[in-house]
Amino acid sequence: MSVHAVHLTLGSNVEAARNYPAAVRLLRGLGEVVAVSPVYETQPVGMRGAANFLNGAVLLRTELAPVVLKTRLRLDVEQALGRERPADGAWAPRTIDVDIALWGDLVGEILGRRVPDPDIVRHLHVARPLADLSPDLVHPEDGRPLAQIAADLRAAACVPPVPRPDITLAP
Repeated sequence: MSVHAVHLTLGSNVEAARNYPAAVRLLRGLGEVVAVSPVYETQPVGMRGAANFLNGAVLLRTELAPVVLKTRLRLDVEQALGRERPADGAWAPRTIDVDIALWGDLVGEILGRRVPDPDIVRHLHVARPLADLSPDLVHPEDGRPLAQIAADLRAAACVPPVPRPDITLAP
């Protein structure tokens, strides 16, 4: 069986100080948590009046296939922590959101979600934690290392993510 290195991004703005660490613990049931980025507090994107988010990334080694991992992320992590998805697909506050940001050189879709995650090159709260984990990793479509993507987004950011050293997570 093949072992895959997968970069996941996490976000929470509902009881985030509890749900974010709980999600990382639950990820251990899906493979080996190799590394965990620092946690950042960020302003919500596209949600007026919502609480700030805690965002970060995890490097996971797993034997699961992409569709199986995405399904288990939804069931074993998001639903286990009470995530509810609005029927209309609108963005809403969430207990936890876990996305497959990068799966090696894979370019495609996993259960309707694009990989690599298009938000890597759009939002600093996605790019910065990934760059913390793998700064020299080259984005399979964009061609820039993650550290360069994060630096470019930081230069354009109105409100950069705020590190939260009070929330520490062991791999």
